[in-house]
Amino acid sequence: MSKKQILLINDMAGYGKVATAAMLPILSYMGHPTYNLPTALVSNTLDYGKFNILDTTDYITGVFPVWKDLGFRFDAIATGFIVSARQAEIVSAFCKEQAAQGTTIFCDPIMGDEGKLYNGVTPATIEVMQEMIAVADLIFPNYTEACYLTHTDYHPEGISMQEANHLLDLLHAYNHKSVLITSIPVEGQHCVVGYNHRSGRYFMLPYTEIPVHFPGTGDIFSAVLIGHLLDGESLRKSTRLAMDAVYRLIDLNKENVDKNRGIPLENFLNAI
Repeated sequence: MSKKQILLINDMAGYGKVATAAMLPILSYMGHPTYNLPTALVSNTLDYGKFNILDTTDYITGVFPVWKDLGFRFDAIATGFIVSARQAEIVSAFCKEQAAQGTTIFCDPIMGDEGKLYNGVTPATIEVMQEMIAVADLIFPNYTEACYLTHTDYHPEGISMQEANHLLDLLHAYNHKSVLITSIPVEGQHCVVGYNHRSGRYFMLPYTEIPVHFPGTGDIFSAVLIGHLLDGESLRKSTRLAMDAVYRLIDLNKENVDKNRGIPLENFLNAI
């Protein structure tokens, strides 16, 4: 099977394996020609508490015309962290244009976690993100992001399977395609829940949480998930494989002294 060319539209950290720095080696290892367009240059992972960020929106506006003139095409695009509402509008318009030409769009609407928005994310950003997920073939927000996108109350103690399915339905109403919600507590279990628009089926995949925190695990999940989907695997199987890969990588690195820099992926790609 010929491998798919994929463009990552996400931030790039100078120190730490998160976002593009985490996804690119994984997708490349899986054999997919992988390209990148940084939405921001970040000095280091935010977990260190001090950082510097350069918004690359002006750079992006100059890239798209050049790529168009050169005739560059991608089989898939994966979007992640978006710096501002203006940038979201520009990236969203590009994704819509590419989708109309047959490009598969994956969207991780990175906006917050643990019931709160990240610094700098505004109501305007949420509105534009709603437009961005509308063009995506697959969206995979975490539970916090799913609540903000659908104006649904966040329940840290968890929700029922019926409520999880209702949340999937609300998200599906935006893109009319497939949906996942990650890191969601359902009936006492940590889960990833999903809706496959091709089969019309819901699913729930529980996982065991290892009580250590690494930045970038969501990006690892995204990369492995997308890599298997591009290889033709089903949504449910690809999700399970991505969950298992994240578990293995956390388990192999749980004793690392400096967890803030993320998982040193290059040493563990054979565990993907």
